[in-house]
Amino acid sequence: MKKYILTLFMCIITQFLWAQFKIFTGNPINIACNPNEKNVVWQALELFKRDYRNVFSDSVRISESQGNIIVATMGKNNPLMASLQVNLSSLKGKKQGFMIKVLPDSKLLVVGSDRHGTAYGIMELSRMIGVSPWEWWADVTPRKRDFFELPEDFEMVQSPSVEYRGIFINDEDWGLMQWSSLNYEPWYKPGRIGPRTNERIFELMLRLRANYYWPAMHECTEPFFLTEGNREMAEKYGIYIGGSHCEPMASSTAVEWHRRGKGEYDYVNNLNEVYKFWEERVKEVSKQDILYTIGMRGVHDGQMNGAKTIEEQRKVLERVLVDQRTLLQKYVNPDITKVPQVFIPYKEVLDIYNSGLQVPEDVTLMWCDDNYGYIRHFPTVEERARKGGNGVYYHVSYWGRPHDYLWLGTFSPYLLFQQMKLAYDRGIQKMWILNVGDIKPAEYQIELFLDMAWDIEKVAKGGVGTHLESFLKREFGESIGKTLCPVMNEHYRLAYIRKPEFMGNTRVEEYHNSEYFQTVKDLPWNSAYLKQRVEDYNELSDKVQIINSQIPDNRKDAFFQLVKYPVQSAVEMNKKMIFAQFARHGEMGWDKSDAAYDSIVSLTRIYNAGILNKGKWNCMMDFKPRNLSVFDKVKRASVSKPMKEERSDIVCMWNASECNSGSFIPCEGLGYEGKAVNIPKGKGINFNFPKIDSDSIGIELYFLPSHPVEGEHLRFTVALDGKETAPIHYETKGRSEEWKENVLRNQAYRRVVLPISSGVERHRIEIKALDEGIILDQLVISNLALNRSE
Repeated sequence: MKKYILTLFMCIITQFLWAQFKIFTGNPINIACNPNEKNVVWQALELFKRDYRNVFSDSVRISESQGNIIVATMGKNNPLMASLQVNLSSLKGKKQGFMIKVLPDSKLLVVGSDRHGTAYGIMELSRMIGVSPWEWWADVTPRKRDFFELPEDFEMVQSPSVEYRGIFINDEDWGLMQWSSLNYEPWYKPGRIGPRTNERIFELMLRLRANYYWPAMHECTEPFFLTEGNREMAEKYGIYIGGSHCEPMASSTAVEWHRRGKGEYDYVNNLNEVYKFWEERVKEVSKQDILYTIGMRGVHDGQMNGAKTIEEQRKVLERVLVDQRTLLQKYVNPDITKVPQVFIPYKEVLDIYNSGLQVPEDVTLMWCDDNYGYIRHFPTVEERARKGGNGVYYHVSYWGRPHDYLWLGTFSPYLLFQQMKLAYDRGIQKMWILNVGDIKPAEYQIELFLDMAWDIEKVAKGGVGTHLESFLKREFGESIGKTLCPVMNEHYRLAYIRKPEFMGNTRVEEYHNSEYFQTVKDLPWNSAYLKQRVEDYNELSDKVQIINSQIPDNRKDAFFQLVKYPVQSAVEMNKKMIFAQFARHGEMGWDKSDAAYDSIVSLTRIYNAGILNKGKWNCMMDFKPRNLSVFDKVKRASVSKPMKEERSDIVCMWNASECNSGSFIPCEGLGYEGKAVNIPKGKGINFNFPKIDSDSIGIELYFLPSHPVEGEHLRFTVALDGKETAPIHYETKGRSEEWKENVLRNQAYRRVVLPISSGVERHRIEIKALDEGIILDQLVISNLALNRSE
């Protein structure tokens, strides 16, 4: 005991001499905080108190004026700030910024430029003592520690890259809604996401420095504003409530219109009732933090009623915008420019916008991806100059054509980074919202997205690989995280080639086309590749199993949710479909395919049925969302048509980064082998190859299936030995068949046939970009003399 007292005394003396800030295990800590701080600051303090107790096994005491830690928000009326002699110039003019600084008297200052900044500063302190943002949502149990210290000169200043950053709960039918209403927050039936659940969501958002939320809005779920307690919970956590492209004026139209509306949701033939519907809600929430979506679509995800042509729809929207803004002026703020508003040109609304729709200057324009991660429009110079700025609505989960991906959260983090960094560089810096499905199992993609929105240059400096490794090290320790990173990279790479949900080669919502809809078919690969893919996935599964044995007990639940379930379920889905393909062709029995299906069922049962974390996540995970045939045990069938054969006509095949010379920008992790490159406009890359015994060759080019960055085209040329082709286009329009194939295989494809001189010993191909956004993945040269049937 004397030795402990002496050690503690020496530590205190050292702290005094060096003006360090230190925390010791078993010691309570005092925090000074003005009682007039806003709700979100107090909620952050409550989370920090929980975190401190979990890490240091002691309590946090709050007082008005005395503490080891001083928490304050900048402002003339804060007495805590008046007594401090601290230079805060680095925070001035910054929204939601914070500073953490060790003071000369060994105290720690956490100061925010506003209420959100102060709350984020407190949550940063939780991160610094070792608490993961996913401590509750992925059961990342905080590790105990003996002490925490910061040097005397420590100072940290942070502020967001994007002002409004958030998530959209969507397609919640099989996961979050079921889990909330049947397990975590039982209701009398399935169909509600209530305030206890939303509080957990808002806690996560606060830890991830997010402030913008689109609530779940499917017909199966009780609307957010019709559920008692939800509004109040958002206010406590400082969350701005918004709504999707079909939920204007804070109204969840899909359900609420049938409750509160009269007649048809039609602004041509039922204007007065629709106007009253919006007015009622705006009056109700006028004092709350709302980011008002304006405009109009159908009741759910469809075009508006009462107007058929683009021109008719534009005229209706022009009137809608005027009337909605009049409501906001009347009930929210007479200065309409002080009311945050967003207009979302999603699907057909983009065509209406492009037809000449005039959106008021102070309204944010929120651009959308094509639901598969490729942004459809980047702001023009004029759009970037708008006062309202630009936003983006992005997906890492989706229900719809050509096929859903709602299950495993395999969306490529490298694609997410490339598209969002391009968006930011092109002026999309006001609002970012991410469709996250049920949150689980897209944990990593959510954190990457929100980390980019918070500090995009920090993420860009290290790249996704560094960010992913840091994430894994934080959750599972230095050694395991480093070992696990290449495993997860390979998991994402294989899913980039084809997502697990796409492995049945099926389509959805194409009821007129029986060839595609729900009919499991052969995958477009030869036998050798199919076998290699199974081998690659088996290797992944084996590595995950070995690492699992090294995970400490208090992180096994986290490992199962973040790694084991998504990776091994993807393994088994691939095996199920590939073994079934071999069985259809009589090359093996059906047992292996059936066993893979059983493994998926077993893994999901562990997730849900009480084995994992005492049933905490029961009803959260469904391996068969929408009961699509791809998720079933594969029906036994036989086919006479042979599988695709290996090609014998290929002379050379390169990944784009394997070019011999030229000007390009590497795209980390993109492409089938992670070696795609961006070719700047007006530049080219070259590939050399030896003499070919033929009078012509086929040149096959595989690109990222992205959309134009500037203008309406994606064009390139091919030059063989200095002879250049005419411009070749590969942009797609709408939901064309080509676009569907592109997003399912994650490649756009073009092929040219060119004559070749037999007298040249060495040839050169140049691929030249004529537009911005040309990202080449792979290049193949085939000898047509070996395959004249082409």
